[in-house]
Amino acid sequence: MAFASFRDWIRTLERAGELVRIAVPVATELEITVLADRAMKAAGGGKALLIEQPTVNGVVSPFPVAINTLGSWNRMALCLGTSSVDHAAAKLGALMNAQPPRGFKETIRLLGTALELRHAKPRLVNTGACQEVVHVFDTPQTRDAPGAPAPATSSLPTLLNLPILKCWPLDGGRFITLPCVVTRDPDTGGRNVGMYRMQVYDERSTGMHWQLQKVAARHSRRHAETGTRMPVAVFLGGDPVLTFAATAPLPDGLDEFVLAGYLRRQAVDLVRCRTNDLEVPADADVVIEGYVDPHEPWREEGPFGDHTGFYTPPEPYPVFHVTAITHRRDAVYPATIVGIPPMEDYYIGGATVRLFLPVLQATFPEIADVALPAEGVFHNLVFVSIRKSYPMQAYKIMHGLWGMGQMMFAKYLVVVDHDVDVHKTRDVLFHLGANTDPQRDTLFTRGPADVLDHATPHPGTGTKLGIDATRKLPGEVLTRPWPPMIRMDDAVKAAVEQRFPQILTP
Repeated sequence: MAFASFRDWIRTLERAGELVRIAVPVATELEITVLADRAMKAAGGGKALLIEQPTVNGVVSPFPVAINTLGSWNRMALCLGTSSVDHAAAKLGALMNAQPPRGFKETIRLLGTALELRHAKPRLVNTGACQEVVHVFDTPQTRDAPGAPAPATSSLPTLLNLPILKCWPLDGGRFITLPCVVTRDPDTGGRNVGMYRMQVYDERSTGMHWQLQKVAARHSRRHAETGTRMPVAVFLGGDPVLTFAATAPLPDGLDEFVLAGYLRRQAVDLVRCRTNDLEVPADADVVIEGYVDPHEPWREEGPFGDHTGFYTPPEPYPVFHVTAITHRRDAVYPATIVGIPPMEDYYIGGATVRLFLPVLQATFPEIADVALPAEGVFHNLVFVSIRKSYPMQAYKIMHGLWGMGQMMFAKYLVVVDHDVDVHKTRDVLFHLGANTDPQRDTLFTRGPADVLDHATPHPGTGTKLGIDATRKLPGEVLTRPWPPMIRMDDAVKAAVEQRFPQILTP
């Protein structure tokens, strides 16, 4: 299901009973965080919030703020246009496992898949709602989209009058927290859309927190090597699947707009920026155009209250210079906050795991399921269940996953048998305690680490621990047989449940 605008998404949430409107003024400095944090930590992720009168330094902004719009399993499913995230994952899995047809029915089924894929490729259009209002900084003039009336000068956007949040008390300033950052490989022309927080320095410059392992950071290094100015475009809002796609761990070189087109079953319309040659979604709410100068010294960014639950300290990052800001007339500013889990990002990350599980299973068919518990804040803790058939198979999975994209950041990786529900932390901990000998069943190794992890010996590098909590097979240093788990006979259990329903029914 494709959403025509972010307001269309808001209306869908409201009809589904997933949105709470807040009509009174609320400060973008800390106050919105209090409301959002309370909502995100409510049962099931709480409700999405629409702050209709956000204030910036006491002045009401013309742009409402929407927050926690993806912060539940139901809202993630609505975003993907399916009844559940697992349903979307199954469709992607069927695509991954498609085989040559062996008969008429299979041919028809494969043609149906091809019809869905025809929407994946984005298409360039001449105009878009994201450019209904345009403020170009390099030439002190404003202009509107063709054929539309000129905007009033009082409404011209800068970074200082957008309702950008200061999330936590010790943050170094205001941060754009849901920016979809578009860059291009200067050699291949391949596009990347990533999500990197942006600290506002003044009305036309921000930090650009792309970490050294990110694709945009590689693009930046290449521009530095060639001495060329790096064009960058940032968009906010539009169809929420665009935001989800920007967070997806796609391999370098795969276009996130293609993934978005496939998921929404409609091609993403792109419009060319006004001050550089990058392309952004035509239905986005706000677009910030600009560049990074590879000759310019990096500037200190932070502190920032991060998804780790701690403040990340100030560090130097590239400076992003704004050349234009464009937006829809009815733009909504989308935001999120991160901090001590659970937060909205838990559901976004969880949906990513579900959606890309078939990709992992294509490489490792023995994997039954994967979970990233909220307490692990993504990079700290990963649970994996496998269908084990030979000795030391758990270690094969550990090494393999640590070599798979952003799985390289996993600090603790616990492998259990396929009949353990990895989404129930208590079940995993039970088998971890029951099935492991600390010396025999642990593996220490070293590798890349999340630069936001304050506990590593050095930024970006650290130690990893793998734990084999599977049942042990002959050949895994056993001197005695492995005992069976205690389980009641199914026939006896059914008979007793039938005789004593009043006792056994909760």
